[in-house]
Amino acid sequence: MDVSSKTSNDISFDDFKEQIISDYEIAFLSRTCSLLGRKEVLTGKAKFGIFGDGKELPQLAMARSFKNGDFRSGYYRDQTFMMALGLLNPKHFFHALYATTDIEKEPMSAGRQMGGHYLTHSLNADGSWKDLTKQKNSSADISCTAGQMPRLLGLAQASKVYRNLDGLDSAKFSNNGNEIAWGTIGNASTSEGMFFETINAAGVLQVPMVISIWDDEYGISVPAKYHTTKEDISKVLSGFQRTDTDKGFEIFKVNGWDYTALMHAYENAADIARQEHVPVLIHVKELTQPQGHSTSGSHERYKDNARLEWERDNDCNKRFKEWILESGIATVEELETIEKRIKRTVREAKKEAWSEYLQGLLNAKKSLIHLIDQAASKSANKNFLNKIKNDLIAVEEPIKKDLAIAARKSLRYLLGEQTAEKNALNTWTTKFLNDAQHVYSAHLYNENENKASNIKAIPPTYKNENEQVDGRVILRDNFDKLFEKYPNTLIFGEDTGAIGDVNQGLEGMQEKYGKIRVADTGIRETTIIGQGIGMALRGLRPIAEIQYLDYIFYALPTLTDDLASLLYRTAGKQKAPLIIRTRGHRLEGIWHSGSEMGGLIHLLRGIYILAPRNMTQAAGFYNTLLKSDEPALVIESLNGYRLKEPKPSNLGEFCTPIGKVETIREGNDVTIVSYGSTLRIVEKAAKELLEVGIDVEIIDAQSLLPFDIEKDVLKSIKKTNRILVVDEDVPGGCSAYLMNEIIEKQGAFNYLDSAPQTLSAMAHRPAYGTDGDYFSKPNREDIFEKVYAIMHEANPKGFPKLR
Repeated sequence: MDVSSKTSNDISFDDFKEQIISDYEIAFLSRTCSLLGRKEVLTGKAKFGIFGDGKELPQLAMARSFKNGDFRSGYYRDQTFMMALGLLNPKHFFHALYATTDIEKEPMSAGRQMGGHYLTHSLNADGSWKDLTKQKNSSADISCTAGQMPRLLGLAQASKVYRNLDGLDSAKFSNNGNEIAWGTIGNASTSEGMFFETINAAGVLQVPMVISIWDDEYGISVPAKYHTTKEDISKVLSGFQRTDTDKGFEIFKVNGWDYTALMHAYENAADIARQEHVPVLIHVKELTQPQGHSTSGSHERYKDNARLEWERDNDCNKRFKEWILESGIATVEELETIEKRIKRTVREAKKEAWSEYLQGLLNAKKSLIHLIDQAASKSANKNFLNKIKNDLIAVEEPIKKDLAIAARKSLRYLLGEQTAEKNALNTWTTKFLNDAQHVYSAHLYNENENKASNIKAIPPTYKNENEQVDGRVILRDNFDKLFEKYPNTLIFGEDTGAIGDVNQGLEGMQEKYGKIRVADTGIRETTIIGQGIGMALRGLRPIAEIQYLDYIFYALPTLTDDLASLLYRTAGKQKAPLIIRTRGHRLEGIWHSGSEMGGLIHLLRGIYILAPRNMTQAAGFYNTLLKSDEPALVIESLNGYRLKEPKPSNLGEFCTPIGKVETIREGNDVTIVSYGSTLRIVEKAAKELLEVGIDVEIIDAQSLLPFDIEKDVLKSIKKTNRILVVDEDVPGGCSAYLMNEIIEKQGAFNYLDSAPQTLSAMAHRPAYGTDGDYFSKPNREDIFEKVYAIMHEANPKGFPKLR
């Protein structure tokens, strides 16, 4: 469907009428889907529903101004917009409600997200980029309120980069930066900090962004007076309005039932953003929510009769229909004919979607019933198996869970029996469970051949290993090579640009590569990550710098809800290969000693987490990551920038492998696994342990997610038969994760002669000063005594009690 923006100045009345009738059809189609969708939830066919009814007209206006190459970053009310662009049809809508796991039938997430969450496919089957300039694009929605805002900033900034940075290959990603990033948000969600941070950053950066605020005066049951100062977000933001002398936003306010005013507002907003690269805010007032927030409840519970009457009178679809009739564009009979046809279309789509959803399950049910029946015929437990079979027969509309339970319980009654029929049932069950698990668990990480863990290690080479430099110099000169090698790579963060970061790891890079590629930002961690996600979604290779690891928690919602889950929740159809650079470990003080690795490891599954012990290892990780296309967090050792290291001669080329550990000292008595700055302390303790006859093997974990995919720690334990994990994190943090990987997943328990042990930091954050560090985190004496105690337990005579 052609939804290009046309005004009465450049089309005939017949074309104008056709456009309006087409818009009415889409609005009515969307509303009919919403109404029928709610019924599907209430009758039990779908689990939950959240719909876009009441927001149809402004979304039609937005669709009219949305061009190929543009990107949407919205929320779960935008179904009319997606329908207007031809990106969502009624069958897709119902398949999403039913959580169909076929990506062809449910192209928004293959059943991984609830309905109302939208995306377009940016990737080919092999993970390569489609031509995003030839399609209309939507970044993948998340449910978290205002969570779509940070990435919106980066989507818009990408256009600015493509327009102003020479030497970029933008063939698949931009047409001279003419693309707009369109954001949508509910009025209540503008209370979130992510919204305000994004607004401020967009005004500073002056990026082509259009934010639509759908304002129905409620946030679920809570009215606007409890959300927004003055009960009006555009009044609150009026200070952002640009003037003749000051840059800022352009701000429009328009009623959501006023079709012509909406069309003009969106045309004007698009022109300003697209041509001038000025952010625009459109506050769409007087909208309604006819069915309430979601299927979880009814809005009659919290809206009085006067409000409900007002909403019925000012429903945007109702007002649109009245305007069409009053303007003589169509007759009542013509519109009723359209409505009947659309209702029939939606009902048929619902029926077909449900039939398609059930068909595969019914076929599987039939096969399973047959297998259980066959197995029962040869089993001593025939009666029990027949009951399972008959219970399954009674389930007219099965789900995968029903089939899994029946199959697995059946096998319990076949314990000890050896028949061909049992083997057939066992084979079917194993395949069914494996296939189903893959449907729900695939694509957490890149599964293509170019995944980062497949990048081969390339060791650093040296012309003179005796020539030592500060670690920061290795990083700096390696970044220099990378910026030269990859023109689409850029880095940004607090103090990143002019001074070359707080540790001078980027010294001189802004002067050499310019303020676009090496940029300073404000103090706003959430939108620093958002910039990176958005630009990565559009083919750039951003490196977002968070000054200290402890500050990453300001951005944690965006990292965990958006970036870490992106590949997974899109079933492999979108990627954002953002690299996050930060620094932590062993500096003194509560807020600058970040080692909260356990929390990050568990919250950021889907992102590689890398903790190099020195700057050569860190540089190698950056080199590896830029050869692949996956998101990663690289945590540089904060106290390592001034430590001396030999400078490699193959900067920009050597690669630290991802998912591999490194044995940095061989030994026979105890295997010690650690990472980051703590390894230097472990190494010193190892020398002192050797003086009392204890020979330890030291392994640098270095890659925490993924960890040791070749099981080298297990190989070490087979030799030493003892394991100690030393960690700066709190007790039960990263050390517990590593121990789970080693003992349970690698199977090291079978080779241990002593209990597996951990040595972690205290449960509190590290206190300030040298003594604070000594008594807060594992020190050399702690490590010595812990290892000695392990050996004392194994050989009390050889290693008498220390204290």
